[in-house]
Amino acid sequence: MRTDPFREIDRIAEQFFGTTSRPAVMHLDAYRDGDYFYAVFDLPGVDPESIECTVERNVLTVRAERRRPTGDGVELVAAERPMGIFTRQLLLGDTLDTEKLEAGYEAGVLTLRIPVAERAKPRRVEISVAGGGPRQIRS
Repeated sequence: MRTDPFREIDRIAEQFFGTTSRPAVMHLDAYRDGDYFYAVFDLPGVDPESIECTVERNVLTVRAERRRPTGDGVELVAAERPMGIFTRQLLLGDTLDTEKLEAGYEAGVLTLRIPVAERAKPRRVEISVAGGGPRQIRS
C-alpha cells in the first residue's frame, strides 16, 4: 500500500488553518495603551453586517461570518479561503468599563476600544502628617 507523503501535512494544516466546515480561529492582537484596552481582530472579506459583538459577565464574544458568492452565474473554480462562522471569546478583567466599549471595522480589521475603569486607574494617595509636621519613627 502506497501512502501520500503530503496527506499528513494537509491534515495538520487543516487543524491549524481550518476547513470549510470548521473555519480557523480569528486572529487578534490585544494591548493596553494609556487609559484604553484594545482588541484588534483580522476579519478580511467579512460583511460588516455579519459581525456581532457582545459582552456578558466580562466575557467578550465576537462572531462573524464569511460566505462564498452564490447565484445562478457563479461557478466555483477554486475554494481555498476558509468560509463559515468565526467566533472568538475573551475574558475581560473587571478593571475595564465595558459599558463604554467602542467598535469599528475598516479594511478587514475589527478594532474594539474599551476604557479602563476609573477605579482601576493609578491614583495618588495623600498622606496626612500628624501634629502638623514631619515625625520621626523610632524602632
